[in-house]
Amino acid sequence: MQSSKPQIGKAALWMTGAIASFSSMAVAGRELSATHDTFEIMFYRSLVGVCVVALVLTLTGKWHQVSAKRLDLHVSRNFVHFIGQNLWFYAVTVVPLAQVFALEFTQPIWVILLSPLLLGERLTSIRIISALIGFAGILIVARPGAVPMSVGVLSAALTAVFFALTTIFTKKLTRVATIGCIMFWLTVIQAILGFLASGLDGQITLPTANTVPFLLLVGLAGLLAHYCITNALAIAPATVVVPFDFARLPTIAVVGMILYHEPVDHWTLLGALVIFSGIFLNVHAENRNSLATVSHHTRQE
Repeated sequence: MQSSKPQIGKAALWMTGAIASFSSMAVAGRELSATHDTFEIMFYRSLVGVCVVALVLTLTGKWHQVSAKRLDLHVSRNFVHFIGQNLWFYAVTVVPLAQVFALEFTQPIWVILLSPLLLGERLTSIRIISALIGFAGILIVARPGAVPMSVGVLSAALTAVFFALTTIFTKKLTRVATIGCIMFWLTVIQAILGFLASGLDGQITLPTANTVPFLLLVGLAGLLAHYCITNALAIAPATVVVPFDFARLPTIAVVGMILYHEPVDHWTLLGALVIFSGIFLNVHAENRNSLATVSHHTRQE
């Protein structure tokens, strides 16, 4: 439940943690690509996740929350997330990191467009305008026709679609399952999918002394990033949190420039700014409508 008085400073600290986690995961994924394929990275990441979630459930005494109710929905949610995460790990190995993050930011745009079909939500004029602005940003980042459309760029763009589907399935799951239950099945199902996919070529590369630290980092950073964002949203409005999240782009651009000598592409930054404008327009409108509804109910009481 959101605090009545936004705690902007604390929200900023939580988002700093999220930005550091996402950036660390991108770097770790690129470093691991020399030894492990994306399926293996997902398998080992999920094993780390299983251990962490099991430990938390044990320490908090919440194993009773884990049930097989709507297991079909858990499987669907984790199947699309597994595809999206593999596409993301592939993209960070072949595309400049800033470009991957910029295209990933279009996830809320896809949520806007897919929610009426999968959740029965209304597609308002503001949401349509936000989506159009977001797609204009995609065109600026990808620049089809001006530069060759690579498999890596396409993978980064598709990542946002599958992450949006993950968000929608997660929203459905929150109606019937606790966060602990969702996280348990997330790690277990994706560990199984990762194992099966890793064995398609008949061999699974075992972790080495060099890759173990990066595999642990990938597993922990993914969980920590979403934990930080959840805490930020719990104490501050989305209109405050979203701009902080946008700081991921210049951060990863600097990281890519320092570690991998990737030039800062002004088209990527401009496109990301346009994408952010579309997202922020929608978040601001939703937040304003929410406040107006609360105010209306308060007056009636």
